[in-house]
Amino acid sequence: MFMKKAALTTGIAAAFMLASTGGASAFTACQVTDVGGIDDSGFNETAWKGVQDSMKAYGIEGRYLESQSETDYEPNLNALLDAKCDIIISVGFLMADATATSAGANPDAKYSIVDMAYNPTIPNVLGQVYATNEAAFMAGYISAAMSQTGIVGTFGGINIPPVTAFMDGFYYGIAYHNSQKGTNVQLLGWNPESKEGLFTGNFESLDDGRAFAQNLYDEGADIVMPVAGPVGLGSAALATELGPDALKIVGVDADMEVKDTNNPGVYLTSVLKRMDSTVMQVIKQAMDGTFEGGMIVGTLGNDGVGIAPYHTFDSAVPAALKAEVDAIRAGIIAGSINVGG
Repeated sequence: MFMKKAALTTGIAAAFMLASTGGASAFTACQVTDVGGIDDSGFNETAWKGVQDSMKAYGIEGRYLESQSETDYEPNLNALLDAKCDIIISVGFLMADATATSAGANPDAKYSIVDMAYNPTIPNVLGQVYATNEAAFMAGYISAAMSQTGIVGTFGGINIPPVTAFMDGFYYGIAYHNSQKGTNVQLLGWNPESKEGLFTGNFESLDDGRAFAQNLYDEGADIVMPVAGPVGLGSAALATELGPDALKIVGVDADMEVKDTNNPGVYLTSVLKRMDSTVMQVIKQAMDGTFEGGMIVGTLGNDGVGIAPYHTFDSAVPAALKAEVDAIRAGIIAGSINVGG
């Protein structure tokens, strides 16, 4: 079966291109990206992979619209409505208001949103949320064990729950290492109690990623976890210049050692948010008639979140530490380890 994707711009031209795009498929899954773009090496791209995987697995058509700013959210959603998409997937917490408004005005349309769940539930919106704090807890433990300076850093793009969930887990994973090993590894950039920390205020500027990582490095951090989409690529570029012995990076959303081909060998691991898997689940439900409002939660237990392989650092990570991390994963799944402190 012939399958295609349409990468479109906003406005009247977008609506025209969508309406005029033909295809053999009887089902179309559509996505609106957040401002990071479809090729952000992070959550937009990973969500789109779920659409692409569905195109291959189910023989459907997939299309997307890229948002250049928050003002594009509503026009993009409206354009996809006009195109008669069978499921509209909006990507990102920042799209919550626009998605809720569109869904409320169009109760017969099916929507899903990544990184958001509504309370009360909106009947025609299925939220996709992730226990990234579980996987980030593991990454924090690893980072505390691997740090040579005893100082680890993090920063976010914007102070919103899908970002700070990573930072919370990272903090408590470091704290757990300290409690288990008698160490005093410090985390710079985030305090989960006060909910205050370092934020670039955007998800686009690689220059900010470099500058924030430089500041943390100057304060002694030798491992940094940027939670800011493409901004983190700037941090990785700095680590490449300094060398991984001086600065290592913990990636987020996707396996950044694989995604970021410009900076190989600087990622200790990555905290994975498997949006591709949940997007596929949503599309399948929309296709088979089981779709209903509510939420899907990705956890360690259902492989909705996880950590990436150590890649270049595999031989540097002691076997005992790997075993401890495996045990921590099992403990989190079993409920015997509390990732909230």
